[in-house]
Amino acid sequence: MRISERGQITIPKALRDRVGMNHNVEVEITAVPDGLLIRKRTVGEHPVDAVHGTLGQGGSTDDYLEDIRSR
Repeated sequence: MRISERGQITIPKALRDRVGMNHNVEVEITAVPDGLLIRKRTVGEHPVDAVHGTLGQGGSTDDYLEDIRSR
């Protein structure tokens, strides 16, 4: 492999398939003593998952909205 003039590299398809790196996957590149480590960026919690089930604790959406607006 070579680094292009623009600093780009191409990861061979066999390696991408092996580690599950498809197109549009974000990666992190970290310097390690032996070189560089490339790994898939971990995904944070989805915003919907953060609030899922909060309304199931009783009350209506109107009550919930009134509660958060009065804070």
